[in-house]
Amino acid sequence: MKELLISIAQGLVEDPSAVSVTVDEPSEDGTVVYHLHVGEADMGRVIGKQGRIAKAIRTIMRSAANRVDEKVSVEID
Repeated sequence: MKELLISIAQGLVEDPSAVSVTVDEPSEDGTVVYHLHVGEADMGRVIGKQGRIAKAIRTIMRSAANRVDEKVSVEID
């Protein structure tokens, strides 16, 4: 899952080397939180107009996690 998020984000930004992901331990309800870090100049590219790209990233991650019976949440820091 972490690799999927990194590959999606690297395809969107101008500086792929600045993309990093940290993963929190699963919460009590089993949700794993992924924190996406990108360069400050690329923040707008990842969020998109009215948050549409960020919403699409979260949808893709939830769909992929559903296939392996996991719950995920993506936060863009």
